[in-house]
Amino acid sequence: MESNNKRNRNIYWTVTGLISALMLMSAGMYIFNNTMVTDTFIKLGYPSYIIYPLAVLKILGIVAILTKKSKMLKEWAYAGFFFDFVLAFFAHIAVNDGGYMPSFVAIILLLTSYIYDKKIFN
Repeated sequence: MESNNKRNRNIYWTVTGLISALMLMSAGMYIFNNTMVTDTFIKLGYPSYIIYPLAVLKILGIVAILTKKSKMLKEWAYAGFFFDFVLAFFAHIAVNDGGYMPSFVAIILLLTSYIYDKKIFN
């Protein structure tokens, strides 16, 4: 039983670490490479004024997931990331730019993190 619990924890922290890194890199791009991100958002049909708020929310979402201070905020963070990834996936599909794979991988990682969070912490 202890071995199974250790495996679950390793899986959780690995995929949650990958999601955290992905979100932090994304937020960094939104802030420090805003011109490129703005062009991408416009091509995808999204308004560019949401870039900075999304960057802040991505950072706050990672804080909510990693600190586990509030179960409700953690659930909202998982939900927000899920919608962000799904919308990105379908936006890339809609414009047929081939950029959908990172969001697909992010969805898989996020769902894995969420499932293992439930196994370990609930």
